[in-house]
Amino acid sequence: MTPEQPSPPPTRLPDAVLRPAVGNVFETTVEQLATAIRLGVFVVGEQLPPERDLAERLAISRNTLREAIAALRDAGLVETRRGRGGGTIVTDAGHAPGRAGEPSAVNGIRRGAALEDALDFRRVVEPGAARLAATRTLSGDQRAWLLESCRAVRQADPAAHRIADSRLHLAIATVTGSPMVVEAVTRAQAALGELLGAIPVLRTNIEHSHDQHDTIVAAILTGDPDTARTTMEEHCDATSALLRGLIG
Repeated sequence: MTPEQPSPPPTRLPDAVLRPAVGNVFETTVEQLATAIRLGVFVVGEQLPPERDLAERLAISRNTLREAIAALRDAGLVETRRGRGGGTIVTDAGHAPGRAGEPSAVNGIRRGAALEDALDFRRVVEPGAARLAATRTLSGDQRAWLLESCRAVRQADPAAHRIADSRLHLAIATVTGSPMVVEAVTRAQAALGELLGAIPVLRTNIEHSHDQHDTIVAAILTGDPDTARTTMEEHCDATSALLRGLIG
């Protein structure tokens, strides 16, 4: 009897990032969907999946999903349009801290020990994810996805750069085929996005970041786990240095 082969990793971020809600299902659902919007899993102008599909993906009732979406509407992240072609549309990526006159995303809880903890967590998780991705046998779709995600970061304008960057890091996590790795990288990226929202976009850093992304993706595609890991470590260290200097 032929052993059953494991399912291939998904090549769509919603399939990788969204998982069954547990515990306080309403709150967990709101958190998951809001985080997915902030990280660019669902981008501004994009329609959320059909209600039935999304409820099944999150393993919740449609009533709970409707309540969670209502909370997102109240927060200004989505709007619901009626009629043919209607649905729930993402209207705001949730990066309010950058707006004039509003408080920074990084308050006292993100300073000091909490800042170091977030950066340390990312330094452990993301290099490991890159190394693991480089050990996997990737499909043509997965390889194309990584290349396109990397290209999208380089081509993004400053306002869209953070979202494109998150999508690349989540794609790398997804091709590992490990849901636990995807969950960990999602947490790391969520914390990082809040921190980066408090500092300016610096052209020199962005150009350096592009080069590191290219090297990481190339190492994954050629099956070079050591280069993938060490370059991701350098990438994390560069971001950490900026954050410690500008908001630490």
